[in-house]
Amino acid sequence: MNIIIQISYLVASILFIAGIKMLGRTKTARKGNIVSSVGMFIAVLATVVQVEAISLIDILICVLIGSTIGLVIAFKVQMTKIPEMVAMFNGFGGLASLAVALSDFWLNTQQRNLGVDTITGVSVALSIFIGGVTFTGSIIAFMKLSGKMSGRAILFKGQHLVNLILLVLSVVVAVFALTDFTNPIYIIVLGVLALSIGILVVIPIGGADMPVVISLLNSYSGMAACATGFVLNNNVLIVSGALVGASGIILTQIMCKAMNRSLANVLLGGFGQTSGGGGTSADGPQIVVKEVGVEEAAQIFDSVSSLIIVPGYGMAVAQAQHTIRELSELCEKKGVDVRFAIHPVAGRMPGHMNVLLAEANISYDKLIEMDEINDDFANTDLVFVVGANDVVNPAAKTNPNSPIFGMPVLNVEKAQTVIVSKRSMGKGYAGIENELFGADNCLMLFGDAKQTITKLVGELKEI
Repeated sequence: MNIIIQISYLVASILFIAGIKMLGRTKTARKGNIVSSVGMFIAVLATVVQVEAISLIDILICVLIGSTIGLVIAFKVQMTKIPEMVAMFNGFGGLASLAVALSDFWLNTQQRNLGVDTITGVSVALSIFIGGVTFTGSIIAFMKLSGKMSGRAILFKGQHLVNLILLVLSVVVAVFALTDFTNPIYIIVLGVLALSIGILVVIPIGGADMPVVISLLNSYSGMAACATGFVLNNNVLIVSGALVGASGIILTQIMCKAMNRSLANVLLGGFGQTSGGGGTSADGPQIVVKEVGVEEAAQIFDSVSSLIIVPGYGMAVAQAQHTIRELSELCEKKGVDVRFAIHPVAGRMPGHMNVLLAEANISYDKLIEMDEINDDFANTDLVFVVGANDVVNPAAKTNPNSPIFGMPVLNVEKAQTVIVSKRSMGKGYAGIENELFGADNCLMLFGDAKQTITKLVGELKEI
């Protein structure tokens, strides 16, 4: 039986790796999700068969309750709310690691009076610390994304010093815990410190930086799970946790590069100070914009042969992805070459725009990443920007005083004509004016994106 269980764990690990590999490509992402889910089912099944019959009933009840909750959430959540759901799931992953490590520690040291070896002790401390930070950090991220608290950076004097003191205290308490596991107070204090650090690290981060935060917290949840695997001596938990932790860190680095930020700033939790939705405006004169009406915009769409659509968070808020698909299909019927330019940090989580557009049944082949499409803007007749702001701001390339200077952005200003669908002239999360809006080739189409594009589609049908 032990050999069968270990082989099952090996098969599950292979499926995890294959699934993550498939998630790297839009075309195979759905299949990768299924493959990984099958691997998890095998891992859970192999673990459950090792449990005593008395405990098995309790476990099956918990599995049934958890599965029901997961199904209800999956069916009810709107695609625009996926970032909040991902943040919450990361938090629960961290909480699970904390709870398992704490319960295993309590069972062995307080009830069975067993000793704890150094490796297990370090694993328990890491599981509790990383799990605690992940849980409260993810809850704060969820609240910021869902609007239950301000998405702005929350700052106070000496914030980094407080974080450093709490981190040092955590290390000291963990050392004391390792030297005296008979006293549970150390582990409890470590948990409280971890929960506090999780809150303090995420509150100074603004809403625009949430893609980085979510990928980082996802990595934390994997590290916590890996440490818990050492606590339970469970090989598949170690492997799966390491995979999630490593892939999360890699994704975080990609996100940081896309936002011109360093990983050190992310880990210190201080990079939200310049992009929390209330930053200072870039220097320069007031931008004068040219407004376009729906009828005139429809005439422009009807006259072009190439179109690139740039989606942003505003599209998600307006839930305009389906009307965008209708617009793109109508343009294609008129012989227009239509593609979508995807910026790595457009939206509030990695791949947010890909998820929304895929949900609207827009072909994967039409979703082009920034690096692949940036050189094509100069040869494009029309660019239609829907709800994006900072990721299309030329100030990132031209204004050294801008908070986003050096951030890779889409070269939309090089197109022959740019139409920006925007509710108002409100600034993006970087809190600066967008130089694109004042460009000679840029026209502003004001109004709710879904309503405006619906009218635009109606006008195009009549032409």
